[in-house]
Amino acid sequence: MIRNILALAGCAGLISAAALAQDNTYRLPPQDIVDIVDAPAAPWTTFSPDRRHLLLINRESLPPVAELARPMERLAGLRLDAATNGRHGPRTATGLSVIDVTTGEERTIPLPDDIGLSNFDWSPDGRYAAFVVTQGSTLSLWVADVERARAREVISEGVNAVFDPISWMPDSETLLVNTVPADRGPMPQRPLVPAGPVIQEAGGYEAPVRTYQDLLTDSHDAALFAWMATTQLVMVDARRGRPQPVGDPDLIYSADPAPGGEMILIGAMQQPFSYDVNWASFADRTYVIDLDGNEIAEIARQPIADSVPIGGVITGRRSIGWQASHPARIVWAEALDGGDPRVEIDERDSVWTLGAPFDGEPVEVARFEDRYYGTQYTSEGETGLAVEYDRDTRIIRRWVIDFAENGAAPRLAEERNLQDAYADPGSPETVRNEFGRAVAAIEDGYLYYTGTGATPEGNRPFLNRVSFDTFETEELWRNSGENYERVIGLVEADGSVFLSSYEDPETPPNVRLHGDSDPRFVTDFPNPHPQLNEISRELITYERADGMPLSATLYLPADYEEGQTLPLLIWAYPLEYNNAETAGQVRGSPYEFTRVAGTSPRFLVTQGYALMENATMPVVGDDPETVNDSFIEQLVLSAQAAVDESVRLGFGDGDRVAVAGHSYGAFMTAHLLAASDIFRTGIARSGAYNRTLTPFGFQSERRTFWAAPDTYFELSPFMHADDINEPILLIHGQMDNNSGTFPMQSERMFAAVKGNAGTARLVMLPYESHGYSGRESVLHVLAESIDWLNTWVLPIEDPTGRDAAEDAPESDAATE
Repeated sequence: MIRNILALAGCAGLISAAALAQDNTYRLPPQDIVDIVDAPAAPWTTFSPDRRHLLLINRESLPPVAELARPMERLAGLRLDAATNGRHGPRTATGLSVIDVTTGEERTIPLPDDIGLSNFDWSPDGRYAAFVVTQGSTLSLWVADVERARAREVISEGVNAVFDPISWMPDSETLLVNTVPADRGPMPQRPLVPAGPVIQEAGGYEAPVRTYQDLLTDSHDAALFAWMATTQLVMVDARRGRPQPVGDPDLIYSADPAPGGEMILIGAMQQPFSYDVNWASFADRTYVIDLDGNEIAEIARQPIADSVPIGGVITGRRSIGWQASHPARIVWAEALDGGDPRVEIDERDSVWTLGAPFDGEPVEVARFEDRYYGTQYTSEGETGLAVEYDRDTRIIRRWVIDFAENGAAPRLAEERNLQDAYADPGSPETVRNEFGRAVAAIEDGYLYYTGTGATPEGNRPFLNRVSFDTFETEELWRNSGENYERVIGLVEADGSVFLSSYEDPETPPNVRLHGDSDPRFVTDFPNPHPQLNEISRELITYERADGMPLSATLYLPADYEEGQTLPLLIWAYPLEYNNAETAGQVRGSPYEFTRVAGTSPRFLVTQGYALMENATMPVVGDDPETVNDSFIEQLVLSAQAAVDESVRLGFGDGDRVAVAGHSYGAFMTAHLLAASDIFRTGIARSGAYNRTLTPFGFQSERRTFWAAPDTYFELSPFMHADDINEPILLIHGQMDNNSGTFPMQSERMFAAVKGNAGTARLVMLPYESHGYSGRESVLHVLAESIDWLNTWVLPIEDPTGRDAAEDAPESDAATE
């Protein structure tokens, strides 16, 4: 009898799946969801360096898949459009307006119709905003005068946007721009018959490269990439145009004017390229030229970086850049451990400087116990806040370093666990210094820090005044009430007047001005979906069986009545921690605007589902080398705790529950279905399921497959596909370019589940990458997800037949 019930239930599932599979066209979710997806998006905002204007960047709704389908060149880890000589992708920004912060007046900046805007960059003095305009296959450079609310074209065509194309000179009058060389010749064409095979060699040294995608594959790819990436630098007047070439064309990925404005620091790739790594690891050369294009000095020359240890850095000079508080001094780091984090050593990194004309001896400024991660310079003399980080303990230290000759000894400004959100002091607000560089502002001996302000009750952003001498902190303002508000910029240097972003569960983020009087709104962006105002949102906390504190944001439908049990979706993404104290901290806020957009799981709430979003799934271990050894066990504990809490609070019944996630959350989903019977089904988007295909590490796993083969096997849901006895919906972009999550991962996982008589559905989205951006794709994912959950979770009786099997009496044979 039991066997017959299970067979009938299985047939029902197969019929349902077969019926769904017959329709290979894009589908739509319910119309109320379509209306929300198509609702206009609020503009992006950016605050001018002079603290006087707010630039509003208008954007359009989701692009059609047809825009994603434009011809694409997948080269050196980049996705490029050969027609424009820029990055591939649909337009998002389409117009500009400017708001005077003092008066609140908003004015539209007139621009041509049917264009896309990108690469925005403020002039150091805040008077202008430069940007690239895409019109058809032409990239041009425009400059907006924000005071006059006007924009003009300064380069009509030929901007090269393979890399960041715009840099302002310190005078705020001149731009340094990447352009296509006038004489570069026609685009290389792939030969019908190759000249020979593609050959690679191993040189007898370790080369543990990650599983990057879109790499160069042959000599034609290399030639095409060189054709697109070769840049001619030009200088152009921001008001009058008239571009003038600077130096010779080169494979330039970075061109940075010196703070004093007399030189340019160039980073350029070198040939031959590699087929194993992306452009950032190609051989390169760093050198300095003057404004006439004459080379002054070579600063560094690096080979292909394919032998860098996992979690390590290159040897020699790295992180090369200008000292923002000096007219012409270069700063760089050098590894003292050979770039290998496995080496035990007292001091791991050093930082050096060398001033123009770069023919003297470099000066060592500081040494660090752990890896150096850069410096934020300040407006006080030549000081900077330098960061070092220990990847094993996750301890971050921030030091005050004096880069002046014979400067003061370093002093410690901050030391904490990077994951300790409650102890996070935030980041200093910035100002433009005499060279037009953004530096940490010090006003009358004080820094002004802003941050998210994580607390056990949720995030409460703050503005603090911090002594630069003692680093003692005084709170000037903190978010309070049933809203979420954060500082986005100081209007007055002493923090007495500032701009904030304000939102609450029913009000989208809008800009407010705080000063002597009551705060007033500077923008008035409407709620794009007021029909969802009645959805309830609550930050809940609970514990798993081992005492680990957990949290989630709970959403309940507008018509929910207390005591009613609902089908439940748990959406999560696992994270690794060194200790329980940081793992159990609450992050997020119950007072943020309930924005529902894209493929958000919040859409399911409109269909009668309860949602536990961002349910924490911490994986805790004091040894980062072996933390993943208990990954699955800890996932199951956290998942069970979430379901138990839903029952305790009364909105869940403990049975009609699904789990879902994206990327590493998809990996988690497959594991939970294989290792437990907590859920009826799962939805896994853009995941990786066979870790032997990422053999040189993944996420936080540092060991290679050959060092820990058992771990790679156990942490591969693909290897346990025969244990997945719940239906699973797999969704993936056909052109996913995220490291490790290539589309084959979902294709092979589907085949494994299917081959072991499991129930699965595979949806491959044309032209989509790791996330989904085409309108048809977004709507289809929502339709698939709703139909899947309605099939497997919504019914009171489990469609898989597990309920019947559990409730049926045991046979005589079973009791013997």
